Amino acid sequence: MKQINLVLLAVITLMSVFSCRTVKQINKVIAPKDTTLVMPSDQSKADSLLMISNTLAGLNKNHIDFQTFSAKIKVDYQDNNGKQPDVTAIVRIVKDSAIWVSLSATILNFEIYRVLITKDSVILLNKQQKEVQYRSLDYLQEVTQIPFDYATLQDLLVGNPVFTDTNIVSFKKTENQVLLLCLGKFFKNLLTLSPDNNQLLHSKLDDVDMARNRTADITYSEYETKSGFSFSTYREITVSEKNKLDITLKFKQYEFNKELSVSFNIPKNYTRK
Repeated sequence: MKQINLVLLAVITLMSVFSCRTVKQINKVIAPKDTTLVMPSDQSKADSLLMISNTLAGLNKNHIDFQTFSAKIKVDYQDNNGKQPDVTAIVRIVKDSAIWVSLSATILNFEIYRVLITKDSVILLNKQQKEVQYRSLDYLQEVTQIPFDYATLQDLLVGNPVFTDTNIVSFKKTENQVLLLCLGKFFKNLLTLSPDNNQLLHSKLDDVDMARNRTADITYSEYETKSGFSFSTYREITVSEKNKLDITLKFKQYEFNKELSVSFNIPKNYTRK
């Protein structure tokens, strides 16, 4: 079970790019403990709101609105016990319907697990043990200790941002970067964007519940434009609470809006667990 938790966490803790809507108001500056953001003192509130609104508009242009998505991903991950064996993940998504994942040992090139995720369920095939598990979607939260719902997981996998909120509490723009801090129900999310096209470069998530001390750092690089979308093909993720997990995702292949199948056949000889 420990191995499956690590593999699933490595695969489903994928990326972000953003879908904040409109700016309601700036309440006050609230920054992560290791980040300093200050609203320029010589700017009026109206000017600040306009800059934030323009930034969000730029971000929304980068939002990936898709119908289907498929990818082949090389997953490297390391936990407190050191570097773990590399995994290759094949991911297929039909928007708002199903997420299909196949996990294989990279070196030996054999399938270990197959997973089907819908809006209310998770089906997991253990190909080695010939077992099948049926779980509710809450299983993802139990495995990752992250408050996933289907929409959040879907956005993560295709490269749209997660755990953001319309409550923008801090904003700063320089020649080299734009810093935008959202305060949501579960996390403070500090986004670092490129100053020219508001492309997401980094996301730092800090748990609102200080007692948990749950954090995640996600770095996005090696962007490509394909099918009209700007897509990060290399990502580094660090998740930590009581334990630390480092993940690297290298997208070897990916396609949007191509016809694909998410059929999920369960062999009759598999034991239900």
